[in-house]
Amino acid sequence: METLYHQTNYLIQETSELFSKLDKDPSNYEGIENAIQSKINAISANCEKLDIYVFKAPISQRPIAKMRVDQLKYDNKHIQASLAAAQNRRQRREQELKDREQLLSRRFGHDHTSINVDYLGQEQVSLQNSHRNVDEMIHTGSNILETLKYNRETLKGAHRRIIDLANTLGLSNATISLIERRVSQDKYILFGGMFVTLAVITLVIMYLT
Repeated sequence: METLYHQTNYLIQETSELFSKLDKDPSNYEGIENAIQSKINAISANCEKLDIYVFKAPISQRPIAKMRVDQLKYDNKHIQASLAAAQNRRQRREQELKDREQLLSRRFGHDHTSINVDYLGQEQVSLQNSHRNVDEMIHTGSNILETLKYNRETLKGAHRRIIDLANTLGLSNATISLIERRVSQDKYILFGGMFVTLAVITLVIMYLT
């Protein structure tokens, strides 16, 4: 299990490095995006195998092993969301460029006189950029909220596993209470982060519109 865990963790690191290549070499987006998706699929397959190993592990080791696998799943989920966001930005840029070229190629003919519509093209591009920024903020905010929701479920699961582990190890009630208070504090921090995120997204959308 340890070998597979470290292999999967290394795959996550490699995938993160591919995003840097995607930013530096956008012209080769197809090959890089396919490589990222391939590693995401490999990570998912490894996590499924690790889940099986977790259930085969000794009872006293399962909570910690489960937390480690859940972290790998969370990282992989974040990578998938980042890939979707990168693809969405690229497709929008391509569509904007295509629309601008089509608009600038139009000419109004009258007595063999043509009027270039470059100014109108710039206005449309500016408007499209504003819409794109709003859409990207909404998309990014949705990904953040989804991540926070996943973290909340992870915290709840971790809380249950920690209490089970504490009972298994025979820790005192005072120690268990201390753990529960710490989990409650993490929960408040999570909710605070969600509130701040929503507030920022709302203000940005109001400003851009």
